[in-house]
Formats: sequence, structure tokens, C-alpha cells
Amino acid sequence: MKEKYANILKFVDGLLARSTPAEPAWNIEHVIEKMPPKWNYIDGCMIKAVLDLYYATQDKKYLDFAKGFIDFFVDDDGKILGYDVEEYNCDNINMGKVLYDLYDINGDAKYRAAIDLQYSQLLGQPRINAGNFWHKLIYPHQVWLDGLYMVQPFYMDYETRFGNTENVADSIKQFQNARTFMRDTATGLFYHGYDESKEMFWANKETGLSLNFWSRSMGWYAMALVDTAEKLGAQYANEVDVLKSQLKELLDALLKVQDAESKLFYQVTDKGHLPGNYLETSGSCAIAYALMKSVRLGYLPDEYFDKGLEIFHGVMGHKLVLDDGMFALKDVCLVAGLGGMPGRGDYKLRDGTFEYYISEPRVDNDAKGVAPFLFSFAEILRRNKP
Repeated sequence: MKEKYANILKFVDGLLARSTPAEPAWNIEHVIEKMPPKWNYIDGCMIKAVLDLYYATQDKKYLDFAKGFIDFFVDDDGKILGYDVEEYNCDNINMGKVLYDLYDINGDAKYRAAIDLQYSQLLGQPRINAGNFWHKLIYPHQVWLDGLYMVQPFYMDYETRFGNTENVADSIKQFQNARTFMRDTATGLFYHGYDESKEMFWANKETGLSLNFWSRSMGWYAMALVDTAEKLGAQYANEVDVLKSQLKELLDALLKVQDAESKLFYQVTDKGHLPGNYLETSGSCAIAYALMKSVRLGYLPDEYFDKGLEIFHGVMGHKLVLDDGMFALKDVCLVAGLGGMPGRGDYKLRDGTFEYYISEPRVDNDAKGVAPFLFSFAEILRRNKP
């Protein structure tokens, strides 16, 4: 296994060597669409993973790469290339999480200015009546599980460092609302999206919920819970308990629908028996990370680390392959959403059906899978550090 773990570092080092801020090899949407460089959540996932490797290994090359990447986008005044506050897009907050790390390490005022710029978006971000942020301005009245991952750890970090700590309760309430509106009481699983207006074509007219359980969206949500709880100090024990309780409840529900042989999770979480469904990498890795990190932080008993490790080893055994002399992390769902733009596969309507989710392309080495794979790996390295 030591040799296989060494292969992970070869894999990530090769991916970084093939990447620049303008042309990141892990951002397959960017590669396909030939987009100009801009601040985006996909790169944010990967740079956070690179920083996690730095903390786990203390190898400065990872810190240097992360800093160089972010400095391409953030100028000396804290302005951010390709970022528009008034898009009010939750995804655009995700890369802001690494600004805190760089500010802590370097103390450069431009990082604090960029953090404040991103925080200004949250001050104007539209909300549903219950209080949760809209996922995007172009998706009115909608909450997606993805958005809680993109925003809440950043939001909580700001509030506990610089902000009005009354807003700690606001963040906790948004998680409580998600549980109230989006959790299926029969299975304990969470639906991908919720439309408070109940008007979107994909929404159940009585509940406002989308039709299916998507594993990556619950992976996003599990990571949101553990990463947000981590930002809270000892004085917030009650708030941490709220997030810990949800985290255990969700992870226990997910483990009940885990594939028994591979230990991975299906793209459409509870429908592994249906033709076309497949064991998907990004959701599996995100769940593994949430399990292992929760143990490190003392939120869950030690046996949950072993459950996360089983998933990680399942990914290594089934999805990390040597392909034409280079390692490839296989079967990452490129993207999945609700409404809005058409799907990327043959099934164009993003309606939340089973057929829609399995139609989206499967790709290699996209950061939506690579990043949680590396988050998990960093947890293993921390666990085994002398």
C-alpha cells in the first residue's frame, strides 16, 4: 500500500506540472469550452486540496503552487480576475476559502481585501423566505446542497474571525433549514435541490424538492458540515453539536446504501440496481473525506475513519488507473444541475430524473473528483504522521 500511496503523489504532481492558472488540466469544463481564465469553484476545490497536501506533508512546493495560482487572479488591491459580486452565484465563493490560508501564512493585505470583496457578495445574496441563500441569482428561490459547501465554510470563517458573531446563528440556521426542507425522512438521504416557490419544472409541486438523490450533492453537503464545524471555537459547542448531529445522521444514512463490494456510491445514490447507473468517484471521495476528517476533529468515533478508508481504498482499486503512462482518476461526473443550461450528455433537459443524472458525461481527472480524493489522502497522511 505504501507504493500505491506513492503513486498518488506522482499522480498529483503530474497533474500540477501540466497546469497553469490560465490552463488548469483538472478543469475539464474549461478545457472543453476553451473559456478565458476566471475565478471559479472547480479551481477552488483543487487549490484547497493542494493546500491540504501542504499541511499534511509540509512540502513547500504545494504552498508555492497554491500561492502562485491564486496570485494570478488576485491583484495587489484585492480585486479578483473574472469575479463579479453581482452575479450572486454561490459557486463563486468557494475559491475564497483558500484566501484565509494565504492571509494566515503570508499576512498580505491583498488577501484580506479579496476576502472582504467576496464577503460583500453574501451581504447582498438573495435569500429564500426561510433565510437560505439562493444558489444563484439566475436560479431564484432555489437551494442546492452544492451551495452550502461553496459558501458556509467561508461564511463561518469570516464571522468567527472578522465579523458580527450573531451571523454564526444565521449559518447554523441555513443547515437546519436544509435538513427540514431537503431530507427524506424515510431514508435519511437529502434531495439535490429545493425550490421554495415550487414553480420550477423539476420541483415536486407539493414539497418543492427535486426528484432524486445525487451522491455528489450529498458529498458536498457532508463536506460542508464538517468544514463549517471546524471553523467554530470551543465557545460554540452547542452550534458544533448541531452540525455534528446532522453529519452523523447523514453519513449513517449514506453508509446504508453503499455498494457492498467496492464500498463506493452510485451516481444516483439509491438506484444502483437500475441499468446505466454507475459507481461515481467524486461523491464517493467526498463522503470518505467527511468520514475521516470527522474522526480527526473528534466529531465521530474512531470506527468511522476505517469506513472512510475503505471507501478511499475502493476508489484506488477501481478508479485510479495507469493510462498511457499517466495515472487517471476515472468516472468523475463532469457536472450535474437543475434547470438552467442544457445537460452535456444526450439527455439535454436538467430535470432531476434518473435518466438525466446518468446522461451527464463521465471524465478523467476533473477536480470535482480529484480534490476530494486528495482531501481524503491528506487525512490519511495526517493520521499516519509520527
